[in-house]
Amino acid sequence: MASSTFMAVINGLAALFILCVGLGVVAVAVLYVIDVTQTTHAVRRNYPVIGRLRYVFEDLGEFFRQYFFAMDREEMPFNRAERSWVYRAAKGVDSTVAFGSTRDLRPVGTVIFVNTPFPTLEEDAASPGLVTIGADCPHPYRTQSVFNISGMSYGAISRPAVLALSKGARAAGVWMNTGEGGLSPYHLEGGADIVFQIGTAKYGVRDKDGRLSDERLRAIAAHEQVRMFEIKVSQGAKPGKGGILPGVKVTAEIAQIRGIEAGQSSLSPNRHPELVNESALLDMLAHVRAVTGKPVGFKAVFGSDLWLEKLFKEIWRRGLDSAPDFITVDGGEGGTGAAPMSLIDNVGLPLREGLPLVVDKLKAFGLRDRTKTIASGKLVTPADVAWALCMGADFVTSARGFMFALGCIQALQCNKNTCPTGITTHDRNLQRGLDVTDKSERVRRYAETMHHEVGVIAHSCGVAEPRRLQRYHCRIVQANGRSQPMNELYPDVRVLAVPGLEEARA
Repeated sequence: MASSTFMAVINGLAALFILCVGLGVVAVAVLYVIDVTQTTHAVRRNYPVIGRLRYVFEDLGEFFRQYFFAMDREEMPFNRAERSWVYRAAKGVDSTVAFGSTRDLRPVGTVIFVNTPFPTLEEDAASPGLVTIGADCPHPYRTQSVFNISGMSYGAISRPAVLALSKGARAAGVWMNTGEGGLSPYHLEGGADIVFQIGTAKYGVRDKDGRLSDERLRAIAAHEQVRMFEIKVSQGAKPGKGGILPGVKVTAEIAQIRGIEAGQSSLSPNRHPELVNESALLDMLAHVRAVTGKPVGFKAVFGSDLWLEKLFKEIWRRGLDSAPDFITVDGGEGGTGAAPMSLIDNVGLPLREGLPLVVDKLKAFGLRDRTKTIASGKLVTPADVAWALCMGADFVTSARGFMFALGCIQALQCNKNTCPTGITTHDRNLQRGLDVTDKSERVRRYAETMHHEVGVIAHSCGVAEPRRLQRYHCRIVQANGRSQPMNELYPDVRVLAVPGLEEARA
């Protein structure tokens, strides 16, 4: 009896195997016919069925390069050494390394900080001082924080990601920029200080015709957590192109917050329609400041300093109170969830050129104290932040650094709603992996570790706190293999003889 049952099972399995083989043969035959008759893909037409493996290998290539073949410091946009430092900082584990640095100090552009034989002692170290943005506003913003969260909109990133960032920012005492997607309940729920970004589509503050709504501006400004407003003129990853949110990521809630239709791709204009020149930009800054009573600045990636000169001359014609309260300088190497490769690869000055350009122009026009400078663009490690402070930035913001703190693995799927870590997807099954309590702690630790490590560099240079770093504390490797002090490469500028400037200074 047992023997007959056993044989029946064997026969059943054999029949199943034959059926599967038969179905497999039929499937291969169908694919063969499809491949040899289609005219779109030459490889599949010439190598039917087998040619399809090409696409599998392309997808697997990113994985194998990242985890097996790429060296620690050769990946783009961020290498393994950079990501590993952020991961360790966010997890609160030991960030020391042994035996020696793997960083090659010879390439042109390498930054080297100038240590002093008499570094600052622990007991002499100081916390960053309070900096006031918009001192003349009814509601100025005062903060100690050096390193803050750059613009990432609800839509580009998920609900749990926004909430974790907001909670972590509040715990660390840093601010969080909303990005151009409007103010969500999750920004507020976390309790962080908020910088509300007004993108070219004016999501969250637009009327039914897409124009700026004073009523909505006042409603946003009524939230005490909203400390400042940032007008997005352009973005480093896509200067001359508005925001892109694929329709698959526009949920009903996101559509309601933005004031658009669910399921429809969210494509912002490539600029604010009313910003036709420098004068119009100052008009918009003044209008938002008057309506909200809070500091207002703008964000831009720079291609030249000509329009800055026009802008600053117009400020002196109108008066100092017309100046922006801050300028966020984005580098052409900035990141985004989606952008045309033609822009992301080729347009806009990198931060290494854009930041000194803006800082020096502000100095030349006597506006350095009036208008604060925020540096943004691929700054994720202490050396990046310390360089920006040496160059003259008052603050640094980072988006991708905080994405790494949330657990981003650089899967490069931000625009596909398939992010495996739950950060840039609205798939609830994938969002399960992002635990808000755990990740908010990682955000806090990353921000706090960053402030500590930038302080370590500052103390090695002999200053008590990071904002006292100057250009002479930094050297840049040149083409001849030797490094040169940054204050020689970017010498201090004199105040220009601008009509009205001397009288105002007197």
